Amino acid sequence: MMNKVALVTGASSGIGEATAARLSAAGYVVFGTSRRGAAVGNRAFEMLALDVTSDASVQAVVSEVLRRAGRIDLLVNNAGFGVGLAGDEESSVAQAQSIFDTNFFGTVRMTRAVVPHMRRQAAGRILNIGSGLGLVPMPYMAIYSASKHALEGYSESLDHELRTRGVRVVVIEPGVTKTPFDANLLEPDSKIEEYRATRAALNKRYQEVVAAGDAPEAVAEVVLKAASAARPKLRYPVGRIATVQLLRRIAPGLVDAGIRRDLRLDVPIAASSGAAP
Repeated sequence: MMNKVALVTGASSGIGEATAARLSAAGYVVFGTSRRGAAVGNRAFEMLALDVTSDASVQAVVSEVLRRAGRIDLLVNNAGFGVGLAGDEESSVAQAQSIFDTNFFGTVRMTRAVVPHMRRQAAGRILNIGSGLGLVPMPYMAIYSASKHALEGYSESLDHELRTRGVRVVVIEPGVTKTPFDANLLEPDSKIEEYRATRAALNKRYQEVVAAGDAPEAVAEVVLKAASAARPKLRYPVGRIATVQLLRRIAPGLVDAGIRRDLRLDVPIAASSGAAP
């Protein structure tokens, strides 16, 4: 991988940081990005400021990497965020649009900025960090799950377009991962009192699930595998989510029941106390 150049979005923490560090250790010249750019810390890769919701910012970063490194061999689209567990109607349309603007359209912007250079090289790889929730439903995270479903369809279609031009597009599908992702979750902006008790119960359960999740380094290892494979697969599930996806194909009713049981969705919710959400 010596002298290959990788650009990793959302690399200030979690999966993005672990991925950038792992690629750097494997010999890539790595440029990580975050909204704030360079941060205090001893990293083996350089950080650049990037807002994936801004066309100008995206173009500026891609141009800077090309100016300094001369090429981009690998793009890892990792930047994303979500809303804390809540009913779908508790997020305004504007909030839903903001999630898609980062999670989906941010990936589209980055991809469209990089693809012309990869086509000219007749080589390149684009790895989109999706989620197990891109194929498996997640109650009370409907918009986030929808953004990852959109990423699945976009990636698969784009791979067919670019494959004969030397560029491959891959989706990495982590399951629940122990990262600071939950620290960046937005509060729903249209809270409804009827959901208050459900929100509290689900967020408590979510913390338990995250504590037992995969380490971000496990995702980074799969990213490196997908980046270096001579014949990459379209999808790379990480950890236990692969089993869930298989079960959903052969026994969808079992998975449906399991989701409700695991999240305790059928446990009666205590009557609302009338307090503000």
